[in-house]
Amino acid sequence: MKGFSWIRRSPRRVAVNLALQGGGAHGAFTWGVLDRLLESGCIDVAALSGTSAGAINAVVLAHGLAQGGLTGAREALDRFWTALGTQAPKGLTMGDGDGLRFTPMARWFMNMSQFVSPYDANPRGVNPLRDMLAKQVDFDRLRVSDDVPVFVAATNANTGRLRLFSGQELSLEAVLASTCLPAMHHAVEIDGEPYWDGGYSANPAVFPLLEANRARDTMLVLLSPLHHGSTPRSTAEIRERAQDIAFDNTFLREMHMLAHVRALAAQSWLRGQFENRIMNAHFHMIEDSENLGSLDGATRLMAHSSFLERLREDGRACATTWLETHAATLGRSSSVDLQTTFG
Repeated sequence: MKGFSWIRRSPRRVAVNLALQGGGAHGAFTWGVLDRLLESGCIDVAALSGTSAGAINAVVLAHGLAQGGLTGAREALDRFWTALGTQAPKGLTMGDGDGLRFTPMARWFMNMSQFVSPYDANPRGVNPLRDMLAKQVDFDRLRVSDDVPVFVAATNANTGRLRLFSGQELSLEAVLASTCLPAMHHAVEIDGEPYWDGGYSANPAVFPLLEANRARDTMLVLLSPLHHGSTPRSTAEIRERAQDIAFDNTFLREMHMLAHVRALAAQSWLRGQFENRIMNAHFHMIEDSENLGSLDGATRLMAHSSFLERLREDGRACATTWLETHAATLGRSSSVDLQTTFG
């Protein structure tokens, strides 16, 4: 517990970028991680990059910071996820605790989404998330504030290219685009272009945090396991694994590239400004492959209050473990080796 004692008595705060991965309802794990990091008082949020649920966490966190600092950020995250859990439609789940599961009818509807277009099943494009975010996030304020840059990733449905929304482009539509699963929602049109979930092109994008140059330290909060375990065999397992790989591939490629650039820069005397920035950057990571990796992929749609609270507590526990073990590295060194982890 030596590291934890250091946290309690040290007034030192370190500017930290946060890169927040997407994963639907599993984003409640990130809620717990952020809640614990903010509670510790050892970080100042410098910049945020998020995709899908990570984009939601990013804008809610930024809104809370603007409204009331670290305490306001914790309260904003709590408000959003609590509201999400209480507004989930009734009759979709049964059981409780570890026995919580979807009803057969809910499973049937999810299976039907593979065969029925959202343009037919939901012709008006109703999305309850729109009203929730509109009520809880002041996007007008975020657009004019430069205190904490926010980068939201979405994928152009016609070109497959990544688009990052930030600054004056940051909007409710951008976040809805970042969360748009094409089998369940209409593409979100922005500036005449259709957008799908940002996970197809960046989950999340890390390079804009380095380019923003607001902090040397970047914390990666991951929802996808780095190792998936046994090889899938059933059609459902194969389909789920293929989707996971599609959503994770761009992030893994970006981290592999950063590891490669760091390795090359370390061997060269002639380095440019960006290479020096990458060389001097500190990386950290909080994830829970064991627990999150064991969950059925369909639970990413389980926005049930008890399930979200369970993930929040898992996130807080993982963040506490990280703080006890690695808090002293903040501002001084990396606590994760990119070459070993992603190289």
